[in-house]
Amino acid sequence: MKSQTLSIALLTICLSAGAQKASKIPFCYSVENTGAKYSAPVLPSVDELPVVKSLPDPLEWSNGKGKVSKFSDWARRRSEIAHEIQHYEIGEKPAVSKEQVKARMSGDTLIVDVTVGDSTITLSSVITYPLTGKAPYPLLIGSSRVSLPGELFLDRPIAFMNFNERQVNGYSQFRGNTDRTTYPFVHLYPHLIDNGAYSEWAWGFSRLIDGLQQLGPKVTKIDTDRIAVNGCSYAGKMALFCGAFDERVSLVIAQEPGGGGAAAWRVSRTMEGVEDLDHTDYHWFKESLKEHFHEDNVYKLPYDHHELVAMICPRAVLLLGNPDYKWLADESMRQSYEAARTVWDTFGIGDRIDCSIVGGHPHCQLPESQYDIVRKFIDKFLIK
Repeated sequence: MKSQTLSIALLTICLSAGAQKASKIPFCYSVENTGAKYSAPVLPSVDELPVVKSLPDPLEWSNGKGKVSKFSDWARRRSEIAHEIQHYEIGEKPAVSKEQVKARMSGDTLIVDVTVGDSTITLSSVITYPLTGKAPYPLLIGSSRVSLPGELFLDRPIAFMNFNERQVNGYSQFRGNTDRTTYPFVHLYPHLIDNGAYSEWAWGFSRLIDGLQQLGPKVTKIDTDRIAVNGCSYAGKMALFCGAFDERVSLVIAQEPGGGGAAAWRVSRTMEGVEDLDHTDYHWFKESLKEHFHEDNVYKLPYDHHELVAMICPRAVLLLGNPDYKWLADESMRQSYEAARTVWDTFGIGDRIDCSIVGGHPHCQLPESQYDIVRKFIDKFLIK
């Protein structure tokens, strides 16, 4: 009996210590990339990459020599994943200095000028303020638009704005110019013409946050420690990339993101009739992704999209699926989620990630059965 009592006491102490450590892990950061100081890992050519059928361990170092066990090492591991995704899949998301960004407000509209060399592009977005609560307010940014139902926010003191991705890259899934030479982003970075849309959209999204930080809460009425991003379908992918590549975002809600979003390329390869690496829109990604990793070559990718999701750690992410639309490959997203959450679990913060897959509703129309889990994440990680 004494031994059992001692064991329970030791377990209680361990759990308490773990909770204390988890409580010290931040919900977001004041900088875009905490791993900016780390150089890229070795990025082998396709011929040098081994075939790996299972999902790679997101905690394993790129050189295969050991795993991350301490949260203090996560920024470096996250940086490795970011370098790999940019190199093999979406292209570079270039860093921008504070001096290159000039922000101002015109009424309730945020305007951000970004200058690179002799070229400047202007991004703008209207901020809609809540009728309740006090400034500074948390902010939900829609990637293209906020796809969640408005009734979820009627009694919540949250401001809204949309990221108009066409201000960065003229292409959308439905309409717009597909000539990359004409994209505003390419005017600033002509050497990055081979970039996929998701690196460029993530870049533009971050410049809006630069502008909010530069002006400060007295001018914008926004608390930049409480920023969320949400989108659905191709914009659900966008929300994932924007949130994964900017650590100032405290919450990502990706709604029905499909293949190229949270779904793992490897798993989708084993499924019929889904959006996999061979059947997606290559304005979104580097065309060399398909050239190098088509068909069974997908198993040579040194990462997979569970690691895109894992890049959001230690911040919060909620994945929402709809199995009625086979193309979305929600079973692949579920497996990706389970592999990704091992990172949060390792650091004792598993409550910051969840996945809900519910059918019986149209695409991008959140059913009432998912309202509670969305409210839970909004209240816990955005309103706090």
